Amino acid sequence: MGTGEYYMRQEDGCAPAVLAGGSAPGESGVAVLSLRFLQGLHFKGTLDQHLVWFQSPMHVECRMADRILCHDAPAGSLAICPAGIDCAADAEQSVDTVIVSVDPATLVLAAAEDFAPDAKLMERLCGYDEPLLEMARMLAAESADDYREGPLFWSEIAGHFVEGLVARHVARPSCRGRGTFDKDVLKRLRDYVMTHLDEPIDVSTLAGIAGRSPFHFSRVFTRSVGMTPHRYVVHLRLGRAIELVREGRSSFAQIAARTGFADQSHLSRWVRRVRGVTLSELAA
Repeated sequence: MGTGEYYMRQEDGCAPAVLAGGSAPGESGVAVLSLRFLQGLHFKGTLDQHLVWFQSPMHVECRMADRILCHDAPAGSLAICPAGIDCAADAEQSVDTVIVSVDPATLVLAAAEDFAPDAKLMERLCGYDEPLLEMARMLAAESADDYREGPLFWSEIAGHFVEGLVARHVARPSCRGRGTFDKDVLKRLRDYVMTHLDEPIDVSTLAGIAGRSPFHFSRVFTRSVGMTPHRYVVHLRLGRAIELVREGRSSFAQIAARTGFADQSHLSRWVRRVRGVTLSELAA
């Protein structure tokens, strides 16, 4: 579930049974934990990851920051605890729960790609989102089955899960926060990179487009997008390269050249690092 301080026990003081847990190879930014608490659930903590909880029916008292809700949670209901928020939950009966953790930087990137900079994940003491529930179940099943469908399947489901959070569970401020780029600047930067994928792209050029000094640009960009300018360029190069690999009309070497990678080996290393598979597996 990431790092931070937390306490998680069932009624007898023992840790709950772990039914499944982990993340497939790659850099999805999403992990899952499926737990069974006997005769009671007791959790409190502050973590550096966003947590989305789904549980079996239970009577539960939930707390986030200074908000408290005591209610009968129906099967599959969710609670959302953003990173850095003090949260707690207590129930007096057996509970099965699936917890999906999301790296905050992954959510920031997804929001930026939706041209919603400064979007913040909303706290939810209770709610229901059937598409997210089904994807959480799929992630838990994959984890329990040692990722039988492979890293690409996991990556796609994890990506859709994060997109669902951005679409339905973030607050989109009407005015831009200090120290971030607005959606128009982000669009100009993205358009430039996509138009020049096969060329060298340096930070000073991107900074000029944004009207900032290279040093200031890098700090504001990372805050706005969740990754450095260099890594964002690689992210866009890789996304386009994966599209071309799946189209199957060009060789791996040609795709690498068209998307700005040094060579096929360079592209292959990034595919394995981010998606957890080889180029041949990606093309299959």
